[in-house]
Amino acid sequence: MHDRTNFFVGWGTLALINAGLAQGKGRSGLIWCLLSLLLGPIATFLIVVLDRVPAQLD
Repeated sequence: MHDRTNFFVGWGTLALINAGLAQGKGRSGLIWCLLSLLLGPIATFLIVVLDRVPAQLD
């Protein structure tokens, strides 16, 4: 039972880290957090390899 709890805590922590990484690249933290809950480390890989979103000049 304790191992299962550690797994979910780690997975949730990864989702929060991914949200921060995504926001740092100009992407939606909420969307990437939710994607990370589904994809886990695959989402981390995608965030790292995707380029930063260019800033829009208004």
